[in-house]
Amino acid sequence: MDRIKSYKEFYQFYLTEHSNKTCRTLHFVGTLLVFVLVFLAVFSNRPLLWILVPVMGYGFAWVGHYFFEKNKPATFKYPLWSLISDFKMFFELLTGQLSFDGSRDRS
Repeated sequence: MDRIKSYKEFYQFYLTEHSNKTCRTLHFVGTLLVFVLVFLAVFSNRPLLWILVPVMGYGFAWVGHYFFEKNKPATFKYPLWSLISDFKMFFELLTGQLSFDGSRDRS
C-alpha cells in the first residue's frame, strides 16, 4: 500500500481498519480508561498511574486488532495520525456521530 498523504484520507482508512464492533468497543474502553487514569494521576498525585496509560490504551486496542479485526494496528506505520484518530473516533462514538457497528461511518 502506498503512503497515505492526507489526514482525511487516513481517517477513512482508519475507520475501515476498525469496522468490527468488538474492536471499536475495546478501543473506546481503552481510551476511556486512558482519560480516567490521566485524571487520577494528575489529581491524586500518584505518578505510577502514568505507567498504566499506554498499557490500557494500547492493550485494549491491540487485543481488538489481533483477535477481532485480525489486522495490524495502523500505529506501526502512522503513529501520530493513529493517536489522533483514536481520540477522534472515541469522541465520535461518544456523541453518536459514529456507531459501534460501523453503520454510520462517513463514505
